[in-house]
Amino acid sequence: MYEIRKARGFTQQQLSDASGVTLRMIQLYEQRQNDISKAQVNVVISLANALGCRVEDLLE
Repeated sequence: MYEIRKARGFTQQQLSDASGVTLRMIQLYEQRQNDISKAQVNVVISLANALGCRVEDLLE
């Protein structure tokens, strides 16, 4: 997710604002302390929509 976020020019805070996912959760996913493949479906969809990518892109 980090690479996609950076490529889109988002800060973690901007992604949080755009997706409705908390800043802390985004930090934990990017640090791989939380596994995004085990996240709730609506969270992953919100992140993908905000980043303009496919859900599959976030799960790779």
